[in-house]
Amino acid sequence: MAKTSTIITIGRQFGSAGREIGYRVADELGIKLYDKEMLNRAAKESGICKELFETHDEKPTNSFLYSLVMDTYSLGYSSGSYTDMPINHKVFLAQFDAIKKIADEGPCILVGRCADYALEDYNNVLSVFIHADLDVRIRRIARIYDLTDAKAKDLILKTDKKRASYYNYYSNKKWASAESYHMCLDSSILGIEGTAEAIIKLVELKERDTDKKL
Repeated sequence: MAKTSTIITIGRQFGSAGREIGYRVADELGIKLYDKEMLNRAAKESGICKELFETHDEKPTNSFLYSLVMDTYSLGYSSGSYTDMPINHKVFLAQFDAIKKIADEGPCILVGRCADYALEDYNNVLSVFIHADLDVRIRRIARIYDLTDAKAKDLILKTDKKRASYYNYYSNKKWASAESYHMCLDSSILGIEGTAEAIIKLVELKERDTDKKL
């Protein structure tokens, strides 16, 4: 039984433990977390093959030529409404639709993929961005992926650049900018457990204030 009526969206810097924090919040609140599952759902409902969603997952828009080439592979899978668009737009819109359908089913946590933008007209959404000191993220990524500090830093910077380009291209907001989210939290100060507790408290406060307004 869910302990909340709120949908939580989590944007995150690579290495900030955003997904792990999200899972802790989901466990505590008795709700489901969607990460890659959003891609599976979008692929299933749109008829576009799953591999294309993974290819375009949180990556910046590709060149027009690449989109045309990919289109020749995807046309057989595409539903009519998406047929005349470049493949990166088809993939984004299918994902956008899937995010809304998931949100309509009830409280959950959605990680990345412009979910906060897709749901900006929903009143029961709390959008959070999780960031952390670069040195802390380097240590975490180096440990998880068994990399040198230099390689971990390179991977972090490249991944964040892709996420920022994707978000900035498809939404009308700026990735990692405070005004793009309801709340930004530093997991290198609060810790993984503390950041999860902070999000749960924010949900409580939001729902309490919403009840007062009603």
